[in-house]
Amino acid sequence: MGAPPRRRGPGKDDDATVVLRAPSARPPRRRWPWLAGGVLVAGAAVAAVALHPWTPTAPPVVHAPPPVVAAAPATAPVRPAPAPAPTRPAPVARPAPAPAPAAAPSPKPPAPAAAAPTPSAPTPAAQAPAAPTPAAQAPPAPPAEKPFALHSADEAGLLADSPAVLTVFRFAPDPQVVVLDFPSLQQQGEMLDRVAALTEKAGEPRDRVLTDAELAEAIRKGGDTVASYYYGHDYPAAALVRFFALADREHVTLDPPEERLRALTKELGWTDAHAKGALISFSRQGADKDITADVRAVILHHELSHGAFFTEPAYADYTWHFWRDTLTEAERGAIRHFLGSEDYDTANEELMANEAQAYLMFTDDPRFFLPLNIGMTEARRAELRAAFRAHLPLPWLRAALRPLPLPAAAAAISSSAPRPPATASH
Repeated sequence: MGAPPRRRGPGKDDDATVVLRAPSARPPRRRWPWLAGGVLVAGAAVAAVALHPWTPTAPPVVHAPPPVVAAAPATAPVRPAPAPAPTRPAPVARPAPAPAPAAAPSPKPPAPAAAAPTPSAPTPAAQAPAAPTPAAQAPPAPPAEKPFALHSADEAGLLADSPAVLTVFRFAPDPQVVVLDFPSLQQQGEMLDRVAALTEKAGEPRDRVLTDAELAEAIRKGGDTVASYYYGHDYPAAALVRFFALADREHVTLDPPEERLRALTKELGWTDAHAKGALISFSRQGADKDITADVRAVILHHELSHGAFFTEPAYADYTWHFWRDTLTEAERGAIRHFLGSEDYDTANEELMANEAQAYLMFTDDPRFFLPLNIGMTEARRAELRAAFRAHLPLPWLRAALRPLPLPAAAAAISSSAPRPPATASH
């Protein structure tokens, strides 16, 4: 905006000095015009020097009366021009012969409430802080993938599998039995050996989970490796829940395969001590030089019988009856001795009964078991199997139990054949 209009004195001074005047009753004095002009120039110079810190862009001083300063931004100091504000009377500029420099008001930063003497350029509005740019909306996270895809297969379908990676099945005749088919014995051991040490290996604690160093020592002292600790595994769901609870309680750091097993148990809903189900495992043909097609079949057949023991109360009762009432004391002792030589915990009576049915009824390969191992004849074993099969409460398991040829003298089922008990009695 432009500067306010200048008021000039009358007469012949137009080409000499321009001064600001206010209406006055007295005529102007004209004595000592040269002295007044010099004093005004000197005063302007002093004012200019005084104003320098506050007006960086002030024009250079010329030999002229004090300039009427144009309007400045709101941050410029107050000029000695008259203020028309209604609350303050406008000062009257008098052409005193020698105005003292002190008469010029000292430049000060403007008070926030002071009225501007003249129209001024509007103060730019404070720039509002820019609204923060919203972060790029991340795409919604995909739903967490389940760690395993569960398939369904019967025994023949399981044997037909040849996994490149771990595959998981529900056993079709009994879906509560979950079957892990490993591509190698090493991977099977990395996931399950520590569970075996807790639940059934002789000489290991039953109330805590082994550390890595302790597990390595347990495997070494048994003359085994991670791969050969067991060729097949079987555990009830509740035993796996207990394994993870003990590991957490003791702050035992588990390996990634074991944590993957934990994820599987959660996916299966095995989360408390009352969980129902069973997990069994075996490995691919060729996982070891000893794992041929027929050995793989023997291992699976053996482990499926354990799965039935864990998931079918009627079959568990039937097995207990066989163990306690059909086998003789000497036969139980011989079986216990054999299982102890295989590093099973012989103090665990349930483990003894469960392994007795699996070896006597569902393990026919001489590389794993012979009746001779427990001082039993082939005829006695065939007799026991025939009696066991006759009253077996699970049709699918009865069909899976292959009969053995009976000697003529033992063709009739003996009176020692196990019968399903009326009530469960463990």
